[in-house]
Amino acid sequence: MLIRILQDIALMGGIGVILALILVLAQRWLSNYGEVTININGKRDLTVTGGETLLTSLGDKQIFIPSACGGRGTCGACKCQILDGGGPILPTEKPLLTKQEMGDNVRLACQVKVKSDIKIQIPDEIFNIRRFHSVIEEILDYTYDIKGVTFKLSEGQTIDFKAGQYVQLETKPYGKVKQKVMRAYSISSKPEIKDRIQLIVRLVPEGICTTWVHNQLKVGDEVDFTGPYGDFYLRDTDADIIFVAGGSGSAPIKSMLEHLREVGTKRKMTYFFGARTVKDLYLEEEMRDFEEYFDDFEYVPVLSHADETDNWQGKTGFVMPYFKEAIRDPKNTEAYLCGSPGMIAAVTKSLINDYGIAEEKIYYDSFG
Repeated sequence: MLIRILQDIALMGGIGVILALILVLAQRWLSNYGEVTININGKRDLTVTGGETLLTSLGDKQIFIPSACGGRGTCGACKCQILDGGGPILPTEKPLLTKQEMGDNVRLACQVKVKSDIKIQIPDEIFNIRRFHSVIEEILDYTYDIKGVTFKLSEGQTIDFKAGQYVQLETKPYGKVKQKVMRAYSISSKPEIKDRIQLIVRLVPEGICTTWVHNQLKVGDEVDFTGPYGDFYLRDTDADIIFVAGGSGSAPIKSMLEHLREVGTKRKMTYFFGARTVKDLYLEEEMRDFEEYFDDFEYVPVLSHADETDNWQGKTGFVMPYFKEAIRDPKNTEAYLCGSPGMIAAVTKSLINDYGIAEEKIYYDSFG
């Protein structure tokens, strides 16, 4: 009886192994789409191996679609128009697409599998996005949870970007993290410097990339990134400017101010920086220097949770009530906002409803 039971177990085990092998072979056969063609803007054909996402397939050919979440389908940054092919819109895409976008067959490149020939439309400026190799030149501790990191480009490489744009940093495996990830960070240095960039990175609890930057990166380490990305950049007008940022949102504002110091400006500018306590303030000396340099620039830090022991004599609460002190002509005012989605939404609503700033003159970079 025991021998019969053992024989049955062996038989079932053998059947299981055979079924698993058949499943593996079937998956390989079903996912073997061979070579397929991606037609871009009706001008350029790429031959790729089918089966990967559109985002990955384009990246392998050195065409980098923005993807702040690294292809996880959560940021919605990798939108492109599918003119032919691509299959139906997936449930994972719908929350990040408007009805208009779905009607125009706009898709998330990270969710579209390239299984057959496909035709897409992307902005021409994407072709200017490149991959850069760099060495960590300097790491500054701005606060207990914010670092400024300078990346020196490899010999012969230069980067051209607009003040306010961002790059996507590529991590390396560390600890329990076995795969690289990509995350978006605004450039905090001025575009006039071509052979290096600075990023300002705030430590996010359990954040894969921010933990890597804060706990793993050292001066001399080699790091890759792609860019530049983004339509958040300083417009060349003579309008008054309201800057608003919080946390690491200072990065693109710092870049814009450094750029304006290089090219010169007579624009009236006010920078509202929202922080919790005094220990969350940084770049204070740099901002005071800007006040000395520009004819009409004011830096206004506002603390939401000022500690009595800090002996804070400045402004407290929310930044919005203080806008009235800076806005002299709503029709000739632009706003540049960088921070969390909640902050962006609250400030935008106030600028429009309370102060009469035109929505089309409010530019923002929102990050979670």
